Formats: sequence, structure tokens, C-alpha cells
Amino acid sequence: MTVVDRLRYLRVVLVLAGLECLTLYPLMLFWPSGWAWHAGHSDYPMMIVGIYATLGVFLILAVRDPLANLSLIWFTVWSSAVHAGIMSVQAITQPGQMGHLAGDVPALFIVALTLTLLTPRSQLAARPRTHHRA
Repeated sequence: MTVVDRLRYLRVVLVLAGLECLTLYPLMLFWPSGWAWHAGHSDYPMMIVGIYATLGVFLILAVRDPLANLSLIWFTVWSSAVHAGIMSVQAITQPGQMGHLAGDVPALFIVALTLTLLTPRSQLAARPRTHHRA
């Protein structure tokens, strides 16, 4: 895959990941067993929604120039993987939380893996190489 192709696909994934972050609240309402962690009243869900909504907006803005936003993209990769890992353990060990293994846990792992595969390791590695003739 060429650098141009990777950046094109990366832009698509950034939009999709951003939209996923922005749809967290509706997902928590319509599929609580897969997306909401606290039954009843809790301030926790709105704090998470606020963080992910902000991340979603910035991921969508990063589409303009992914190479200038590598730290944001790599933060998304690592924080998604860590978050999904912690939630995996909690879903397995806490009664009534197994639904997350079909909801938010795989979504986070998919985002982390896809961004990892498409994101250049540095701006220099992402620049198309030009050949100069003397």
C-alpha cells in the first residue's frame, strides 16, 4: 500500500472513529448492556461521554492533516487499547458486564488496531519519496 493510499484510508478511519466517539451517548441509551457501565444514577457516564465527544471532534478535525496530528492519533491508539484491556478484565470478572465484550470493548480494540496499521510512525516516514536526478 502506498503512502498516499494509507493516508486516504487513515482519513476515513479518523472520521469513523470520531463519529463513533460522538455516538457514545446514544449507544449507551439504546444498548446499555454493551456500552453503559453504571446502572441507575451515576455521574460517571456523562464524564466519559464528554471526554469521548471531545476526542471525536478532534479526530474529525485531524482529517485535514493527519501528519500534523500524529500525537493525537497515537494517544487514541494507546488509550483505546488500555481502556479496552481494563474493560475486558472488568467485563469478565464483574457479574452482569459480559455484554461489553460484544459492545465497547471490541469497538475500542478495532479503533486501536486499525489506526495502528494505517498511521505512519513519524512525519518523515509518511512523506512520499522523491527521486532526484543529478
